Amino acid sequence: MSANAIDPGSTQLFQEAAQASDAVRLQFERTHSAALALGSALRTLKPRAVVTCARGSSDHAATFAKYLIETRTGVLTASAAPSVSSVYGARQDMRDVLFLAISQSGRSPDLVSATAAAKQAGALVVSLVNAEGSPLAEVSDYALPLCAGPETSVAATKSYIASLAAIVHLVAAWAQDDLLMDSLAVAPEQLRRSWDLDWSAAVPKLSAASSLFVVGRGVGLGIAQEAALKLKETSGLHAEAFSSAEVRHGPQALLKENFPALLFSQNDEAKEGVETLASDLAARGVDVMLAGASVEGVTVLPSVAAHPAIQPMLLVQSFYKLANAVAIARGFDPDRPPHLRKVTETL
Repeated sequence: MSANAIDPGSTQLFQEAAQASDAVRLQFERTHSAALALGSALRTLKPRAVVTCARGSSDHAATFAKYLIETRTGVLTASAAPSVSSVYGARQDMRDVLFLAISQSGRSPDLVSATAAAKQAGALVVSLVNAEGSPLAEVSDYALPLCAGPETSVAATKSYIASLAAIVHLVAAWAQDDLLMDSLAVAPEQLRRSWDLDWSAAVPKLSAASSLFVVGRGVGLGIAQEAALKLKETSGLHAEAFSSAEVRHGPQALLKENFPALLFSQNDEAKEGVETLASDLAARGVDVMLAGASVEGVTVLPSVAAHPAIQPMLLVQSFYKLANAVAIARGFDPDRPPHLRKVTETL
């Protein structure tokens, strides 16, 4: 069967992404007590910094974590370079640091090695991992399961959304943010509604594109990174992610015919800048697709209104169905990306 003959609803990517709402609901129910206990432990510890450690889609979730942790708790958050310990064997001072590892499989050697080294260096290690009982979970002080269930598609979808939900859960418990916690509790229904939205207007634009910029800012930057990766691996589309501020520092000069821009916006302080960028690009003749906001002269993709920290997971939920359709329209099988496999092991 050729890719063009594939029924979009029959792919593993489509079917697994559609399960995200159930995964988030189950995760909230199963891990709520553990998240509250961890939040209490973090308020006692008062970590001087947070170090995130992840690869691929999980690292895009870590980008989300950086913005959410820094804006909600004020604690400096930075991404670890696993090679510092796994390749160079260097020791770091991790006393009074929260080391947050995020993984679907929990088996990548460099991730496990970096996490073990952080624990030995004095960090409090927390893992958000889908595979319970994995090496990563076993080396952690706290292991919060993502509860996404089996994910066989090479392209992670529901496990990524579950990672975002777990981060929200952790931060809401840590910051004692009742509004954020209540917003997470209703996110499963909003995810279901987001999955039902029609983003098909973007399919012909992305199918014909040679390259693409995906843009977000703040807590929305991580989903821009995730969308760019998914289009690379499932559609063979050269896509790069930028913040709405950084893209103005040179990269926007590349935008032209057959080089569109996909913009994501959550309803917070970053929204105005994303809308202004969308308007400016459209005025230059760039084909702009915008989700989460509305600007004249661009293709507006529908979205579900929600708490700004919840909106990114809702937007990426809608995007996954789009990515599946774009891959098929471009002649690719989204379940069989070339040269890739489900678990990537690096050192």
